[in-house]
Amino acid sequence: MFAIRQYEFGPAENLRFEEVPDPEPAAGQVRVTVAAAGVHLVDTTIRKGGFGPVGFPMTPGREVAGVVTALGEDVPGDWLGRRVVAHLGQASGGYAELAVAGVGALHALPDDVSFEAAVAMIGTGRTVVGVLDAAKLTKDDVVLVTSAAGGMGALFVQEARNVGAQVVGLAGGTKLDLVMDNGADAAIDYTLPGWADGLKDMTVVLDGVGGEAGAQALKTLGAGGRQIIYGWASGAATPISTEALFANSLTATVALGPGLMRRGLRVLEDEAMAGLASGRFVPLVHPPFALQDAAAAHVALESRATAGKVVLKP
Repeated sequence: MFAIRQYEFGPAENLRFEEVPDPEPAAGQVRVTVAAAGVHLVDTTIRKGGFGPVGFPMTPGREVAGVVTALGEDVPGDWLGRRVVAHLGQASGGYAELAVAGVGALHALPDDVSFEAAVAMIGTGRTVVGVLDAAKLTKDDVVLVTSAAGGMGALFVQEARNVGAQVVGLAGGTKLDLVMDNGADAAIDYTLPGWADGLKDMTVVLDGVGGEAGAQALKTLGAGGRQIIYGWASGAATPISTEALFANSLTATVALGPGLMRRGLRVLEDEAMAGLASGRFVPLVHPPFALQDAAAAHVALESRATAGKVVLKP
């Protein structure tokens, strides 16, 4: 099979397209012929060494969807031939034509759910569900979504509309139409100076960007507003002082780590996949990159040139 291989930490150019032996499923595992593999900002951080040591050489990729084509020992035979999606956890191996996954990680897919949509929901979607648990959106909310054209942001816009809230989406100028088409009441280009001028009385900020954008978003909150922080794609966390919170009776909640894990990842995945099947969530998927173009996918993701979930197609 062909796969992406990485031999040392560094730039995207370190991702090489190579022929390697087919993986064999161990006991309790299946082999999946990969139809779509998810690409996440976390993958780019792992590539650069931001999450500590890994074993080299490695094949990156933690999210796969496809068809089960081989079974390890102790795996029920009815998994063979089924359409599935799986998050591989801290393991790697997704950027490949074939991948192995533990049977406990598998989610069977209905025939009308595409592999691209499934892989866009399995990891991203479970985080979205956890963040929404913390946000507790209602019809009375006025919600500001940072990175509203991203894989998570697009789903937040949809859920705000699902509950009847008003929603304002932040995105780069070329992506504003996508945000409006996704159901936002307004879209604002946060790359422009003074973008937050005139924005006030937001009740909820969903902040995955951090840095100066997160700080400006905090200032748009009205009395009693809440900022839900789930990342810092800008490279820096949102600076928040207790004085700023006291000044307007604000709350700031981090919706990652132990808070996200409280319900358990499998429960969050189940809810995300059920939301996909029911139409509650319709993931925005960037036009797929070919497997051999994984390096280009990383560059595009890091430069914010993509909209929605980034996917590789073997």
